[in-house]
Amino acid sequence: MMAYTTTTNRHSFIARLQNAASDLITRFRQYRLYRETYEGLSALTDRELADLGLNRSELRSVARKASRV
Repeated sequence: MMAYTTTTNRHSFIARLQNAASDLITRFRQYRLYRETYEGLSALTDRELADLGLNRSELRSVARKASRV
């Protein structure tokens, strides 16, 4: 009984560790996509942004939404 409990706890710990690592990787990818989107939109002129129906004050919000897909 003791060995089973120890093994189960170890597997549970490893599973939590894997989930944490997976979450960290996902957050990093989302942040990278956010930065790429924001930087790409920031490089556009005001005229180009207007053609897209955006203004500069919306860029962070648009990039944030795009990175959460």
